[in-house]
Amino acid sequence: MSILEVENLSVSFKQYTDGFKEINHKVISSLSVTLEAGEILAVVGASGSGKSLLAHAILGILPRNASISGTIKYKGVELTAARLATLRGKELALVPQSVNFLDPLMRVGSQVRTASNSEDVVSAQRKVFERYHLGKEVESMYPFQLSGGMARRTLLSTAMVSGAKVIIADEPTPGLDPIVIKEALSNFREFADKGCAVMLITHDIESALQITDKIAVFYAGTTVEIASVKDFVGKGEAIRHPYTKALWRALPQNEFISIPGSQPHPSSLPPGCLFAPRCEIATPECEQAPPDMRELRDGMVRCIHAT
Repeated sequence: MSILEVENLSVSFKQYTDGFKEINHKVISSLSVTLEAGEILAVVGASGSGKSLLAHAILGILPRNASISGTIKYKGVELTAARLATLRGKELALVPQSVNFLDPLMRVGSQVRTASNSEDVVSAQRKVFERYHLGKEVESMYPFQLSGGMARRTLLSTAMVSGAKVIIADEPTPGLDPIVIKEALSNFREFADKGCAVMLITHDIESALQITDKIAVFYAGTTVEIASVKDFVGKGEAIRHPYTKALWRALPQNEFISIPGSQPHPSSLPPGCLFAPRCEIATPECEQAPPDMRELRDGMVRCIHAT
């Protein structure tokens, strides 16, 4: 059952040039993704591909100069600003990429307790701190007193005590030691197995493969493929999109082959397939119009040549 649906999402940012000319940069276009109850969906892609912006759009925390179109639904009902205000931090929780989301003027133990829906918030906070190897003394500290790893574990703790039905984790593991990474990933899997859902935004495909059910691949602000984790084996024969195959081949344990060129800037997107300028199988037809997302072999792909 779909718990979160994003359909044809587009996000633009309004900017002004030196001559006060207004321009709009479309950073996300025609992006669609669905999150099922009981599932972990990993969202992977290069920096600047729109992964974090997707999380912020879902939670309604984009900056004021952003304009958004498309539909975002939670449990089949559209997420309006008013509905988001009642759900954010309760049924929809974010593990943000930046530790700056912590309130610098509030002790971290109190911040975690504020997010808890437990009858005994102190006990809930201390249990989750213990789980993430944060000593009792940490609850009395302010964010500036924490190391980077401790701050990330505090953010993880906040989401885990919230009782949310959906957790969106934006790069939750950088800076953590392997033991804590393993614990966090295990907790996400446990959370999903209880019927909830996790969107795991990450650069680390290897870690994602350990716990996820499906992988959504982003490129230049849109989804190019959604595939089962089972497809990421061997030399990527089961993978559908050329960009996804190139990402898979670029991993050190595979062929370690880099992708020539770079992801286009939002101000200079190609007219057709966004990956066409870098694609080794591109044809003139690829440059005519952006390809639609289509079903293929129990997955989704945005490529006219995928078979």
